[in-house]
Amino acid sequence: MSRVQIALERAIPEFIFDRSPLLVYWEATRACDLACVHCRAEAIPKRHPLELSTAEAKALLCQIAQFDENHAPHVVITGGDPLQRPDLLELIRYGRELGLSISVTPAGTQRLTPRAIQELQEAGVSSLALSLDGSDATTHDAFRGVPGSFGWTALAAQAAEAEGIPLQINTMVTARTLNDLPRTYERVKSWRVTRWALFFLIATGRGRALEEITPQQSEAWLNWLCDLAESGETPFAIKTTEAHHIRRIAFLRMQARGMDEEQILRTPIGRGFGVRDGNGIVFVSHLGQIYPSGFLPLAAGNIRSARLGEVYRHSELFRALRDTNRLKGKCGRCPFRVICGGSRARAYALTGDPLESDPLCPYQPKAS
Repeated sequence: MSRVQIALERAIPEFIFDRSPLLVYWEATRACDLACVHCRAEAIPKRHPLELSTAEAKALLCQIAQFDENHAPHVVITGGDPLQRPDLLELIRYGRELGLSISVTPAGTQRLTPRAIQELQEAGVSSLALSLDGSDATTHDAFRGVPGSFGWTALAAQAAEAEGIPLQINTMVTARTLNDLPRTYERVKSWRVTRWALFFLIATGRGRALEEITPQQSEAWLNWLCDLAESGETPFAIKTTEAHHIRRIAFLRMQARGMDEEQILRTPIGRGFGVRDGNGIVFVSHLGQIYPSGFLPLAAGNIRSARLGEVYRHSELFRALRDTNRLKGKCGRCPFRVICGGSRARAYALTGDPLESDPLCPYQPKAS
């Protein structure tokens, strides 16, 4: 075992997220007016008749509030388009009464008016997340499949700023969007946002038809993101989803600047070390199925017949995903596996085994 691995495993408790996740994602509906080329949910025009009812959704929120008596997970209501649910505001208000912090990820459609933003603010949302997959209307609307989406998204960003709602912008990273990322970054900088989140494609849902970037491209662009974060000129935080190996890059950069493991773990990116599919994250589908994440479609139970906390804590799938000693291939040998752990969703999409190596990471650890 390397010195780095020993230090990291001492600094980060292996099962820090075994009792409660940081984030609970609830797919409130799959209904959406967009036709995005990458859609994980393979969204549909109308709501599914077996979606969770209002009463079932409230019961889910109660279970989330009871996860941890000291600090409940943050709830992200996603879709499809959550605005397609007529009870959305009621559910947000109910969750807030339970003491939950709730974010919403509405789709960039004509439903997303300044009035809708105001109503979300009045209901008590903690933040909003909007998707921007191109630097201009031509590129974004082509990706989203509906003309006008860019304009509706830009108007919603302005409305969120006016209402004082913290705003995250989500951008999908694929071979198709890669070269436009610098221009997209400049566009995001022109809006008042708190975080830019880059989602590295997982070949699931409609995303199976898109081309992923290469491991070498991944390494280069993750270094570019680290350069931006370290420049001091970026007015918002930068995070990645399903590109966990940015943590290796960031760790080595901070170590080279003389920081020790404890100092690194106190940085914003360090506090997220170890979070991945099923480890700090749980996803509940519109039909109540419980997944490790929205990108890892392996159900470990359903809230209609099991309690969310029991499934998260005790199901064999979640327990396996939290145990880095069970990772296979180079991920299992990697000295950075505790802080990274690789994308379990990408491993599953490629191999059918969520414990296999993440093929997007080019790092080759030494043979044990």
